[in-house]
Amino acid sequence: MPSSPVVVPAPPIVANSANPEPHRRTVAALAKLANTTPQAADGTFVEPRGDEHFLPVTRAALIDRLANPHAWPPGVAAEARRFFRYLDYWRQQRHAANLFRLTEAYEPFSPDSDLFVTRTYSVAERRELQDIVLDGVEKLVRQANYTVVPRDRVAIEILSAESHYGLDLKVDFDAFEELLVCYRGESVTRSERRVLKRFFRKQEFKVPIYRRMLVLFKLKAIDRHISDVATHRKVSHEEAEKIVVKSRDHIPEQIKPENIYVKIFKDIPKSDVEMIFPNTEVKFRTKDKVWLGVTGGGALGAGLFGAAGKLALALSNPLTAVGAAGGIIMLLVRQVMNVVNQKQRYMQVLAQNLYFHAMADNRGAMTKLADRAAEEDVKEEILLYSVLAKEQVNRRDLAEVDKAIQAYIERTFGLHVDFEVEDALGRLMRDGIVSEMPDGTLVAKPPREAAQHIDGMWDEILNMLSDVGAVTGREIDRPATSAESYLNGTAGVR
Repeated sequence: MPSSPVVVPAPPIVANSANPEPHRRTVAALAKLANTTPQAADGTFVEPRGDEHFLPVTRAALIDRLANPHAWPPGVAAEARRFFRYLDYWRQQRHAANLFRLTEAYEPFSPDSDLFVTRTYSVAERRELQDIVLDGVEKLVRQANYTVVPRDRVAIEILSAESHYGLDLKVDFDAFEELLVCYRGESVTRSERRVLKRFFRKQEFKVPIYRRMLVLFKLKAIDRHISDVATHRKVSHEEAEKIVVKSRDHIPEQIKPENIYVKIFKDIPKSDVEMIFPNTEVKFRTKDKVWLGVTGGGALGAGLFGAAGKLALALSNPLTAVGAAGGIIMLLVRQVMNVVNQKQRYMQVLAQNLYFHAMADNRGAMTKLADRAAEEDVKEEILLYSVLAKEQVNRRDLAEVDKAIQAYIERTFGLHVDFEVEDALGRLMRDGIVSEMPDGTLVAKPPREAAQHIDGMWDEILNMLSDVGAVTGREIDRPATSAESYLNGTAGVR
């Protein structure tokens, strides 16, 4: 674990007529902390990346440092801390309101719902709700500072032919009507495996991973899948149907085309991203094919040679001939079973590792995303506010503010991040914490006044909730016996 950072107090500042507000200084000068390499509790160490927006520290860690008494005039640090906590809860509430609307739209597509079905939707209404879900989830992942991989770049950018777990995996992306893949936090973890050149002794090595990875997908209806394959591959409908049936044979029966699936995984090796998709096909690696061919072929050849000799000698005795032929058949069956067993071992490895990498599914994944999006927002906002509340900044100076914040993060946590100053400023201005003067000067409310402002917005929170508008869909008229069927688990449940 890294050593605790030590805050070096800033030198005393003396006011004078040329410097009427001497406590105003950039966030880069709030505190000087010892450089350390962050390390997670599980032993994973972070290799900083300068092009990620994700800041892998807790909001509590930032609040402790940004509300340090040495960073504010006497008596103001406690007010700043109070405002930061108010802002934290306020941001969580706003995301919770958006999550409520998103989960309402998701209900017709949820594979996990245990609610009684009371509403039906037209094709156009389902399309509208589907667009709301897709747009809502993509907005959440961007707010949570995930990196979205364009669909046409997934196979090129994040898939690998070499597997950390010793599997050869393949994914058919034509099966998806909708697909969203994104990740957050590229890191490296340590692992061990036995190496032949070291006489099967364990050797430690680094495994590049994605700390978090999300996939949203919706399967195509089988008729559309067949039509698309026929068009893209220029084959007959019958040939396309064979291709689709073989491809979808790897998809579990529980996954239905009418549902939308959202899954979050943790610590996925970059070489095994294929395992997060539902239609992953496990194939034999080249060395396994060679090994099975050599061992199986040798054993089968020797067995056939011996059995053929016995068969030639036993032609005069029908019973002996039948026994020899049976031996040949058993050798063939044994070789086939070797192949099947090896495939089963591959599938077992895949299932075991997915079990430990899975974090959240569907509605639970959306809830987790909303929580992380709120956390990322408030971290960005308190960093920017800590500058604007102490220093006179014009909008044209935002690039310098951005650099100052990034320098502060690097010096404090040893992390290189790409801070999004414009997004944080936009949210603070919409909430009335920061205002812009006609000349472009950005004015932040002092901590005490900013906390009171948040307090006032809480008093009006119910009036601020947006109207969901007309309810989509049509209520279903059901007989009273439907409720009994629902309680018995025989009808009416999505």
